[in-house]
Amino acid sequence: MMAGIRGKDTKPEKLVRSGLHGLGYRFRLHARELPGKPDLVLPRYRAAIFVNGCFWHGHDCHLFRWPSTRQEFWRAKIIGNRERDARNLLALKESGWRVLSIWECALRGRDKIQFENILQDVSGWIDGNSDLEEIRGASTI
Repeated sequence: MMAGIRGKDTKPEKLVRSGLHGLGYRFRLHARELPGKPDLVLPRYRAAIFVNGCFWHGHDCHLFRWPSTRQEFWRAKIIGNRERDARNLLALKESGWRVLSIWECALRGRDKIQFENILQDVSGWIDGNSDLEEIRGASTI
């Protein structure tokens, strides 16, 4: 079952990509040479963007709930994902990259933000100088 879950080219990721492309930003996808293989990489701005699924990364929002079956497996998996995310984020920062995380709850669910506002926030972050930011549901940068 898990083999059918996409790790890249997800609907939220494609939505962000098409919006940024429409604004004139050009980027690389899933740069294998960077820690964590960011979903979008804008080398001109030294910027890496991750579009994270709330369940798979254990985000503290209404879209995440610990599974009731195979609890040990899921706890180990999700905690491992969180630890790997933290290591990759640190490695990117240490090598001079700026990092933005866009959470799934910002794009869908009861706390979602209007997509135009998300694009405006992302565009502002890309053109700005903030090193580390995140966009999550019902909040902005």
